[in-house]
Amino acid sequence: MDAWKRDNVSTIKDQNILVIARTSNKLARIAFEEEIADQIRSGGMKAIESFNKMPELKPDQKLSKEQVEALKKMLQDQGFNGVVVSVIKDVQETTRVMEEGGYYAGESYRAYYPVYYGDFYGYYAHPRSYSDYGTYVPSTVTTYTSKTYILETTAYNLDQPEDKQLVAVVTSRIENPQNVATTAKQYAKAIAKGLK
Repeated sequence: MDAWKRDNVSTIKDQNILVIARTSNKLARIAFEEEIADQIRSGGMKAIESFNKMPELKPDQKLSKEQVEALKKMLQDQGFNGVVVSVIKDVQETTRVMEEGGYYAGESYRAYYPVYYGDFYGYYAHPRSYSDYGTYVPSTVTTYTSKTYILETTAYNLDQPEDKQLVAVVTSRIENPQNVATTAKQYAKAIAKGLK
């Protein structure tokens, strides 16, 4: 959807990058972190998945000031000076209702009156004078629901001053994902493209 890069985005290329997917869904976290880290590594940079290196990290929790300081120390102690974080910013659910049928097929009303309308007995005896509109197609209602996820990935160079640490932001839309692994792979490619 959108990508932004600071002029100093190239400074992240030499960093030791920790990849974090902020989700409580463990399988999604692993899939997204692996794919994003793989894409970063394929670009010649160093990256490691947070679930691998820091399994005690709970990426879906809100942090207190003390916990932020502990995270900062943990990153320094582990030698990470770059971070790539992905988070779901919004989920939009769309429901569409389609109605089909509810009509007679094969016959239609005529715009003129045929000869048998002339007298009562002729009209009443004629097969078209009683209800024969064709075959009734019953009404069916189908409901489709789809989800659209808005994801945001941010890249930070922790060696930069605080007001210059953010080096890139990539916002993506994933519509009605069917498979976490496939979705993660496609998303990671978009992220890598946005970070280049």
